[in-house]
Amino acid sequence: MNKKALVVEDDANIAELLMLYLEKDGFEVSIAHDGGKGIMLFNELNPDLVLLDVMMPVMDGIQVCREIRKTSSVPIIMLTAKGETSDKVTGLDSGADDYVTKPFEVKELLARIHAVMRRTEAEDAPKEKKLVYDKLVVNLDSYELLVNGVKVDTPPKEMELLYHLAASPNIVFTRNQLLDEVWGFDYFGDSRTVDVHIKRLREKLEGVSTQWSLQTVWGVGYKFEAAR
Repeated sequence: MNKKALVVEDDANIAELLMLYLEKDGFEVSIAHDGGKGIMLFNELNPDLVLLDVMMPVMDGIQVCREIRKTSSVPIIMLTAKGETSDKVTGLDSGADDYVTKPFEVKELLARIHAVMRRTEAEDAPKEKKLVYDKLVVNLDSYELLVNGVKVDTPPKEMELLYHLAASPNIVFTRNQLLDEVWGFDYFGDSRTVDVHIKRLREKLEGVSTQWSLQTVWGVGYKFEAAR
């Protein structure tokens, strides 16, 4: 059975182009031309992938992304004409897995889609993905983060990054390693993506316990430092 993709894009020409290439790539594609319709179709179709424009009528892409993330960890790739770092950060912080700046090369977009889908399939592995530390539970099976017994809303990519670091305590990972192992080896973004996610995680976790912490290893990368 083909995987389903939802394209939420108000530019009809771009939407039709994306549909053409996604269908060639084996997806069943549905299109919404505004954010409100996008939410409606998402709830109806339960797609396996969402391509989401940022600037749209009714409801912008950031709002749509946040609404989807309330109920789903489906892969979301943002499509934006804006190239400013702050706009990219906002997209990632809203729960997007990746972003592509317009105009984009279709081959690059498809490569990013394949990387996101591979990660999603890998996450379906049967083994339990749950880590427990003092006052911290990172459950990748249910995508739940518990801090002091309280569930903390956390975007999927932040969860995956924290799990990856905490699964190998006291091991230092470079930014490029984390991009390869968490985002996928063919991820096309820059290493600042890692910094943004670490910053958001620290806002949620700093000072919670003396038994562990997210540490910067200057000139190298990051590690989850835990008491031995």
